[in-house]
Amino acid sequence: MKLQGRSFQNNSPIEVNIVDERIESVKPTSQQTNDFLIGPGFTDIQVNGYGGIDYNELYTDASKLSPVTQLLYKAGVTTHYPTIITNSVEQISKLIKQVVALRKTDELSRWSIEGLHMEGPFISPADGPRGAHPKEFVCGPDWNLMQQWQEDADGLISIITLSPEWENANHFIEQCVKNNMLVSIGHTQATHQQVLDAISAGAKLSTHLGNGMHPVIPRFPNYLWSQLSDDRLSASVIADGFHLPVEVIQVFKKVKNEKMILVSDSVSLAGMPPGDYDLHIGGQVTLTKEGKLHLRNNPTIFAGSSSNLKECVSFLVRNNLATLSEAWEMASIRPQKLLHSDVPVFEKDAVADLVVLKRSEDGQIEVVKAIKEGKEVYSG
Repeated sequence: MKLQGRSFQNNSPIEVNIVDERIESVKPTSQQTNDFLIGPGFTDIQVNGYGGIDYNELYTDASKLSPVTQLLYKAGVTTHYPTIITNSVEQISKLIKQVVALRKTDELSRWSIEGLHMEGPFISPADGPRGAHPKEFVCGPDWNLMQQWQEDADGLISIITLSPEWENANHFIEQCVKNNMLVSIGHTQATHQQVLDAISAGAKLSTHLGNGMHPVIPRFPNYLWSQLSDDRLSASVIADGFHLPVEVIQVFKKVKNEKMILVSDSVSLAGMPPGDYDLHIGGQVTLTKEGKLHLRNNPTIFAGSSSNLKECVSFLVRNNLATLSEAWEMASIRPQKLLHSDVPVFEKDAVADLVVLKRSEDGQIEVVKAIKEGKEVYSG
């Protein structure tokens, strides 16, 4: 397969040659090319659901989850991590096994789901930091339990979001790191020292920094400053125009620089039309025509994100928060490097996970084509 267009990095004409599932070459070309931009496919490490389908709901047939992968291809997301949130021990086991069954029965899902993200139950029980997670199932880190879930997952659990405020958090983090799991700090009210200790134990990321917090926090010290100030932590942000104001994203980007990545944190209503909905988690909610998802009786409280990574990239570019090249990198190369530091992306010998985009006059971006494992999986 051969792709011709312009590089997402510098807009120069390029030709990408794909042999089997890998990139054979990415090289400049003097031939006339179109204005389509070619670059790595987006990687979303936090997907709770999409298109009316929820990874946190049990279905009679695991294959009912397969449309999520296909819908995300249309948004340029070639790799995603289903995110299981706080629930009972038994229910989490069932939800994990459901994703494992999905990957065994659906080839596209197997290609695109590189791992699982466990967001809880080892988070803060406090109102505010806990977010929408059910309090009755929150508990302290339990390595035996984690091993049980990893066994259920056939080793698929790759990311764990937790709060370092628990007494045994550091030992748990060390065990996760030894077993090749990325540890992320989130939904926390940890002290400054607890955050530092967690980083020293091996935590590398902050989960949706600036969200999952108390509405009002002390001027200083506080857990936001502690995470923002430490250069050892990368930070994921939800750039949907609702979860974080523009000026907050500006500050996060200046401080974290190349360690800021994008996540959607999408829930099942992402990609759905505006309206009122009843969710098994979240209850009665409203999705506005602008894309804000909130509790029906309280518009000030979010009920999750209804965006995808393509829309987050567009938001950054339209608001002059990043160039398209930089925003694209936040959604693709950076999360991949965070999880697989030694694996090449968008270069010779890399797996051919690519997207072709075009920019519209209003600043939006549209997906023209998605390539996964060297095969075309979406064409618009």
